[in-house]
Amino acid sequence: MILRYLFVQILIVCAVSASAQLQPVGEWREHLEFQPASRVTYSDEYIYLASKFGIFRVGRTDNVIERFSKVNGLNDIGISTIKYNNSTQQLLIAYTNSNLDLFTENNIINIPFILRSNVTGDKRINDIFFLNEKAYLSSGLGIIVVDMKKFEISNTYYIGNNGSALRVNCVAADASRLYAATDEGVKAANLNALNLSDFRNWNNLGTGLPAGSIQKVFALQNKIYAQAGNRLYMLTNNTWSIVYDDGTRWQNLNATDTEILICAENAGWADRYITVFNTGTNTPVTRISNLQQLQFPYQATKSGNEIFVADFGKGLIRINGNAASTVTLNSPFGPLDGDMIFTNNTLYVGGGSINEAWNYRFNFTGFFTFENNTWTNYSRPAIPWMDTIQDIITIAVDPRDKKVFAGSFRGGLVEFESATKFKIYKQGSAIGETIGDPGSYRVGGLAFDTDNNLWISNFGAPNNFVVKKADGTWKQMRVPFVIQDNMVGKIVIDDANQKWIQVPQGNGVYVFNHGASIDNTGDDRWKWFRTGRGNGNLPSNVVNSIVKDKDGFIWLGTDKGIAIVQCPGEVFAANACEAFQPVVQFDNFAGLLFQDEDVRAMAVDGANRKWVGTRNGVWLISADGEKVIKRFTAQNSPLLSNEIIKIAIDPVSGEVFFSTFNGICSYRSTATEATEKNENVLVFPNPVPSGYNGQIAIRGLANNSFVKITELNGRLVFQTRALGGQAVWNGNDYKGQRVSSGMYFVLVTDEAGVEKARTRIVFVK
Repeated sequence: MILRYLFVQILIVCAVSASAQLQPVGEWREHLEFQPASRVTYSDEYIYLASKFGIFRVGRTDNVIERFSKVNGLNDIGISTIKYNNSTQQLLIAYTNSNLDLFTENNIINIPFILRSNVTGDKRINDIFFLNEKAYLSSGLGIIVVDMKKFEISNTYYIGNNGSALRVNCVAADASRLYAATDEGVKAANLNALNLSDFRNWNNLGTGLPAGSIQKVFALQNKIYAQAGNRLYMLTNNTWSIVYDDGTRWQNLNATDTEILICAENAGWADRYITVFNTGTNTPVTRISNLQQLQFPYQATKSGNEIFVADFGKGLIRINGNAASTVTLNSPFGPLDGDMIFTNNTLYVGGGSINEAWNYRFNFTGFFTFENNTWTNYSRPAIPWMDTIQDIITIAVDPRDKKVFAGSFRGGLVEFESATKFKIYKQGSAIGETIGDPGSYRVGGLAFDTDNNLWISNFGAPNNFVVKKADGTWKQMRVPFVIQDNMVGKIVIDDANQKWIQVPQGNGVYVFNHGASIDNTGDDRWKWFRTGRGNGNLPSNVVNSIVKDKDGFIWLGTDKGIAIVQCPGEVFAANACEAFQPVVQFDNFAGLLFQDEDVRAMAVDGANRKWVGTRNGVWLISADGEKVIKRFTAQNSPLLSNEIIKIAIDPVSGEVFFSTFNGICSYRSTATEATEKNENVLVFPNPVPSGYNGQIAIRGLANNSFVKITELNGRLVFQTRALGGQAVWNGNDYKGQRVSSGMYFVLVTDEAGVEKARTRIVFVK
């Protein structure tokens, strides 16, 4: 009877948890832009699309989509081109830095030899051509030959005059010769030549081509074709002659066995189309245009009667006759440089950007939300009125009604409820015009205080600090310090309801206390934090990031490390509180916290630990800043770039989001926000599958809870303490041995040892 009861309980646990599996602790995922596809190729089973940041493939019969990036298997980022080799059943991926990946059904093999080579010059891979088991890479140096079975570089052909490096744009071959489209025309060499690396075996082919660069060369149906600019030439009796010229701009030419597919545009992308040029008849047999799905075709290929298009606006377009379908991946639009904040289980990200001099960049990306694993964009053309709103760099959400306020660094302040319910504050409003830049209304920072007043940095305006009070009325004020361009940026509210305001371009931080009333300016107090004792004691006046931790301390990230203000409520006292730099221990060395690092971003997790982003990767440090817990770089982890822009943390899941110059990625960390009570305790993964070696998370805990893992008879297996609202366990007992299959109790107690919650974990082997 007991065994039957246990079996039923296991089934119940498995059934409940199977519908609620979450991303395991310690795993990464990407949030990259896959939509603007630039290259397409195919195998018998899949269609492969390349974007700048990764690869996605689509099942040819089932349309199932799979994404691949540096986060889940690829070895680099920034893809130049791709090509599938049917002979070896491998996809070759060439990156812009000349790194290579060989992608098979079950493995991804890195070939880094070109990247690591000491050879100087342009090593970028422009195109890929296969001849049996060899890949001929067109590069800025010449032709690089890759053995796809041995995973090695087998040769390099320098075919310029006198054996010099020469940019090769495309390679082709027929039964007897190898052809290269170069910046010196079309060159050819006998395939049976003893030494193709000898430039003397390569000769310019034919006359009649214009001088300069030749973009493409094709060998089809015993004919040789070349692309020079926006014209297609054919070789006859050693003379090139034009066989096709439609008078438009060609984006890309690609060849099948008998056809050349031309992606082109006319009148500045007003007319986009694809021409299928038949090499048997030397005529354009099909012109595909006016398809609603066709937006910015970059490359096309053909299999049977179906055409696959890599479209920069739509992703993959499949065309069969007059029918077309689109496969578009949900993702943000490229790297997003603006603020990232979490509120109400939703991530908000500003899509705009400014340069180092705090000037706008005419970025119309708008802003994004990420909720329930779905990205949603709020910008033109989806929302037409957003066409005047550029460079949204800061976001705040009203805690009362979840209304979004988005600050544009040129187009003012947007109060957003929906695409049809909105307000824009600029001319005629409290948001002032930038001095010296007519028509510009710059918002540099936004924050709601504890009284639901929205504080606004009005960069460059005469009254450069503005508040939209909780009752809807406005008040303008001017920072009382003289500073060039009236610069004000990011705002953080401390526990005393004081405003900490970034002063851009190396001018420190302002602190503002409005006293008993916003309207009464007589009791306003201001302080300017800069370097030097008595002035705030910052390590540098270049302040990039400001956060408040769970102890109420203010952390300031500068280009010379981190400073902490542990008594922000006393900054206006007679013995004014100032910043200090703690000493941190790392690798048996101790030093001032990040004293040699340019700290670009910071965030505080549920255990009050700090995630710190620099130009050299990411650190996780202890709550007091005295210990380094983790270090992530692009070299030792799936982090997309060492240049960190922003960091945000999901308080419920503990997932840490990193905005980088190569896009957004995230890491599931061990700490979450604590709950007031131990309720809705969730264990995942649960059941723990056979072979799983990751961390097991117990979430939904009160702060500082103790967690005990026991067998059903009460014998203790493991115990730990929660990090914020989550505890983690690696599945081993105190002896380091993996626990056996079966059910285990999870007992949650408070500091007095009183049991507050209980749940179960099932291990399956």
